[in-house]
Amino acid sequence: MPVMEQRILRWDGVGVPTVVDHIVPLPKAPAWVWVDLYAERDAPPAELDALVELLALDRLAAHDALHDLDLPKVDDFGHHLLIVMHGLADERIETYELDCFLTESVLLTVHKTPSPSVDSLWHGLQVHPELAVGGASEVTALLADGVTRRLLAVIEAFDERLDELTSQALVAASNLLADVSAVRSELAAVRRVVHPQREALDLLRSSSSALISNQARRRFADVFDVAARTASGLDAARTALAETLDAYRGAEARQATNVTKVLTVYAAVLLPITLVASFFGMNHPNLPTIDSSWGWIAVSVFMAVIAIVSLGVFVTEGWVRRPSGRRAGASLGRGLVEAARTPAHLAEAVLEISTLPLRRALDSVFPGEARDRSDEPEGANNESKRGE
Repeated sequence: MPVMEQRILRWDGVGVPTVVDHIVPLPKAPAWVWVDLYAERDAPPAELDALVELLALDRLAAHDALHDLDLPKVDDFGHHLLIVMHGLADERIETYELDCFLTESVLLTVHKTPSPSVDSLWHGLQVHPELAVGGASEVTALLADGVTRRLLAVIEAFDERLDELTSQALVAASNLLADVSAVRSELAAVRRVVHPQREALDLLRSSSSALISNQARRRFADVFDVAARTASGLDAARTALAETLDAYRGAEARQATNVTKVLTVYAAVLLPITLVASFFGMNHPNLPTIDSSWGWIAVSVFMAVIAIVSLGVFVTEGWVRRPSGRRAGASLGRGLVEAARTPAHLAEAVLEISTLPLRRALDSVFPGEARDRSDEPEGANNESKRGE
């Protein structure tokens, strides 16, 4: 049978928040009470109904918190707010809904799956009592911070996974497509809730509701930045996955090309040899060298010469070559040299742009001379300088 677990944390304005068994009497701000309900789907709503009556909460919103799945949003009912957020589960990449009902001095959280963010803040408030000073709205902002930062951790995990996926793509690993599909589906599940959550945090940081303190608004603004960074990171992750698939397709095409080259070399070498062997294998008594003891040697040498010449042609074309560490090192050196020369190219471009007005002024004063000098190649200028 589905169960509903309730726990209550109370802070009376001084000291350390403590776990209590009852919510009444309701405190007055800045004191607060945090009621956390872990309700499995289709759990009996008796405890939630009692809290709805006591706190005068919206019944439809409370019903949706237990039975429906909503995207992140903010609903202002005047004397209380409904803040729907989504957090990251603890064991796998999937999200869960966290409904927060905020009044002046009471925070009610409802979630249908275990929430690592709720548990972390619940114990953190008891260890660090300075976090409780801001009131119920500050506690809500702290909870939003923990929930959103866990979503940002997905980007860090993806960055570590991307290196492995790129390595697999460069060798066209057979399991890459399955891995990319799994990563893409996980990112899509997170991305589906990050963008609405960013919009909800944007509303909270600029909300004019008296239930949210200025300190809570500043913290919601910080959390909004985290959500925005997460959203941009997820968009960049989609682009990185597309580039990884392009690299995989390129590596796969390169492997297919290499196989085709090998088959082409074999066919090109064996085709003339097969022709010679078929010619001298005909059953005719008057074939050349058919009666000579050295005939098979001559034919074998001829076939070897054909094979060597054919291979030489492919070596000349660059289809057949032995991998060379010196060549690989030279290629790497060229790449590093080009990278080192990049700042110099940029400096030349900046110099070219900065001297453009001066060159235009000189051209207007000495049109013929400036044009003639600008048209001279650099080598000619150097030669004229050496001559002088």
